[in-house]
Amino acid sequence: MKKKSRNDMRVIRHQRLRQRLAGTAAIPRMAVYHSLSHIYVQIIDDDKGYTLAAASTLEKPLRESLKGTCNVEAAKVVGKLAAERAKAKGIEAVVFDRGGHMYHGKVKALADAAREVGLKF
Repeated sequence: MKKKSRNDMRVIRHQRLRQRLAGTAAIPRMAVYHSLSHIYVQIIDDDKGYTLAAASTLEKPLRESLKGTCNVEAAKVVGKLAAERAKAKGIEAVVFDRGGHMYHGKVKALADAAREVGLKF
């Protein structure tokens, strides 16, 4: 039997988490993903299947202002930006979906930055 890769195991953990997590119009899901190059965040209404707000290090102003695009500093900036965009749309609380990643480092920094702006989860 072939050994599963690190990403395969992350996908399995994410599927297991998604059985319990779901976003609604009142309390959407804040989905976090990071690759080796970038960090992505989406605020999603799972009932309708719509992305209500999003932020990532792919955006040109962020890419130019940051030293690196996939580190703790970048995660803080993306988390803050995503929370500000969510607050502008009237979203006060979210369900946090860490995407199968461990809750430390970049994921924790992103969550803490979103909480600082006033997003509740």
